[in-house]
Amino acid sequence: MTTLLVTGGAGFIGANFVLQAVAQGHRVVNLDKLTYAGNLDTLSSLDGNERHLFVQGDIGDRELVSSLLKSHNVTAVVNFAAESHVDRSIDGPAEFVETNVVGTLGLLESSRDYWRSLDEDAQQKFRFLHVSTDEVYGSLGAEGQFKETTPYAPNSPYSASKAASDHLVRAFHHTYGLPTLTTNCSNNYGPYQFPEKLIPLIIQKALAGESLPIYGDGLNIRDWLYVGDHCTAIQRVLEAGRIGETYNVGGNAERENITVVKAICALLDKRQPLADGRKRESLITYVKDRPGHDRRYAIDSSKLQNELGWRPSQTFETGIEHTVDWYLGNTPWVSRVLDGSYRMERLGA
Repeated sequence: MTTLLVTGGAGFIGANFVLQAVAQGHRVVNLDKLTYAGNLDTLSSLDGNERHLFVQGDIGDRELVSSLLKSHNVTAVVNFAAESHVDRSIDGPAEFVETNVVGTLGLLESSRDYWRSLDEDAQQKFRFLHVSTDEVYGSLGAEGQFKETTPYAPNSPYSASKAASDHLVRAFHHTYGLPTLTTNCSNNYGPYQFPEKLIPLIIQKALAGESLPIYGDGLNIRDWLYVGDHCTAIQRVLEAGRIGETYNVGGNAERENITVVKAICALLDKRQPLADGRKRESLITYVKDRPGHDRRYAIDSSKLQNELGWRPSQTFETGIEHTVDWYLGNTPWVSRVLDGSYRMERLGA
């Protein structure tokens, strides 16, 4: 049994990973600052589980992180903690630099010092896995895919802050020998995603019969990765990835944004038709594009597949169906996120 320090483990991807890791028998020390997107409701099934310890705190708090590493004999750090919404980074980039760059630096320093204190055998087993994004690579044209060797060219404050954190992780391996691993993933979707992101946002607006906003012409392309598949990929990299290496994680599911929205509309029309008989596609509204909106992302995950034998288990069609059904079956979770009651506050007007 390993003991993982998971940072950002109350967020969307982090919480899915924690649920999976605990189910597999790992002990998890879960450190999360509980900003707007951190939600303990997601982890309610772990209440009373001795293999899960939740700690509210900041990854940049070196004293706290150091004490958690030492007191729990942590064998691996998995860093999900990040501000992650592009639109919010455009409005307020400083917070993204503080969390994603300065916070990651603090976590790295604490982890390095802890790792140095271990005996040789424990040092050999220790890992620091940093979870990042394909957005650090910039934007693609009509062809090609991002590879691990693709030069970084971030186009938003969010992706620039994640690129900086990636470089720090690389530097801590090459400078100090810290046994690091980095994963760069494509767009995640699935259960427990905060409703500001495209897929859960569209699901909720479509259920309410509201206008469905699409940036620009709707033809921006993303490679969609089901969150459960992403979590199994991280587990596999943690188990067998080569120290110091980066692994791209993709879902082999490139789709235009408008195609994603139309797929959600069709699934909801079939499961829960609108009372007035309208098709939900009629609710689609095109809005002004956001600044610096990357045109296309596509991930080449052949390194991960060939070296470590990972494959995504979900196609986009099966994954989006599971996702829609999860949101339909978990309206209390969604309602508590939307009205702010899970944190005893309102979010927005």
